[in-house]
Amino acid sequence: MPASTLPLFPLHSVLLPGGRIDLRIFEHRYVQMVADCMRGGSGFGVTLILTGSEVGAPAVPAAFGTLARITDFTTLSDGLLGITARGEQVFHVERTRVRDNGLVLGEVVLRAPDEVVPVPAEYGLLATLLERVAEQAGGELGAAPRRHFDDAAWVAYRLAEVLPIEARERQQVLQEPDPVQRLGLIARWLPRFQSA
Repeated sequence: MPASTLPLFPLHSVLLPGGRIDLRIFEHRYVQMVADCMRGGSGFGVTLILTGSEVGAPAVPAAFGTLARITDFTTLSDGLLGITARGEQVFHVERTRVRDNGLVLGEVVLRAPDEVVPVPAEYGLLATLLERVAEQAGGELGAAPRRHFDDAAWVAYRLAEVLPIEARERQQVLQEPDPVQRLGLIARWLPRFQSA
């Protein structure tokens, strides 16, 4: 796939495909980015910060991120702009440059969307665990169609969202191109969360 230019929003968190993120927008560079995205119907890239902070000088973004599309916006109680965005495709950042206003632009290559691969029998416990979490959590996860719980990519991404893992581990899940290998990563981390 050819590279395309995408405005990047580096954060201390990882947005996964199919996931949702709520953002409070107050820096001019991001207010302008949101206006441009809404005017053109385009998305922006969410990347994990490797060094730097979310506010102020441009941060150094991770090499992989997720294309995000704005699905809703509102004026928050403090008068700032609030947006909700949904993660779509994973991308790889080939190179970056910084605009005069501090907005980081990435030359990115989108990864092909995951094909639906059934959850292998050896990872069936992960799908069952996610179903139990979904029943208790309700909301969007609880309302997910049952067929999603047999989609290896979807199960891996949703577990990576709900388990108390570190951002760098979520980044590993994001970067892994194989849905079954993603489940393998989570299966290796799972013993940390089981009660003794």
